[in-house]
Amino acid sequence: MKFHKFISVMLHPIVIPTIGVLLYFILVPNRFDSNQKLTVLGFIFVTTYIIPLIILILFKRLKLIKSFKAESIKERKIPIAMMIVLFYLLGNTLDYTPNLSDLGLLFYATSFGLAIIYVLFIFKFKTSIHLLSLGISVGFFLILHTKYSKSFTIVIIISLLLSGLLASARIHLKAHTQKEVYIGFFLGFIAPIIVNYFL
Repeated sequence: MKFHKFISVMLHPIVIPTIGVLLYFILVPNRFDSNQKLTVLGFIFVTTYIIPLIILILFKRLKLIKSFKAESIKERKIPIAMMIVLFYLLGNTLDYTPNLSDLGLLFYATSFGLAIIYVLFIFKFKTSIHLLSLGISVGFFLILHTKYSKSFTIVIIISLLLSGLLASARIHLKAHTQKEVYIGFFLGFIAPIIVNYFL
């Protein structure tokens, strides 16, 4: 049980964006120096980790959610709606920043994936956001592979292995059913592909 909780925390959806951007700077050719990379990473960390964490703490204080897990669909609605807007604005900012349009795609895709998850709430379906985030990573690096004719096979394979491990952990913890984790990963995987097609 402790191992499954550890995996769920280490691969939490608010952690993955920063890791993804870090890998992007390491693996993809770019014109940024170390200070510029740190600035962008810091900005993304604050936007995708600190702000969501503050929102969750505030919601818990206001008793809008029972725990930081936000387990029920009702508890997830407002935080996810806010994340949809936040990630869209972040994607918009990066898309219009020179040489950062790739990262703009990443966060547009995240916003799009979360929007689909929100729509599924209407049907009382609670999709795994953990698996959505890893699915987005796989789809994103596949797009980069095509765009730069550069192999990201190792990143993709590791992401797939971690997805399987995380899915097993979420099911073991009874946070989600098999269908919820599979659909979460699939939505994440296709989100950047769809967004890239229309951009």
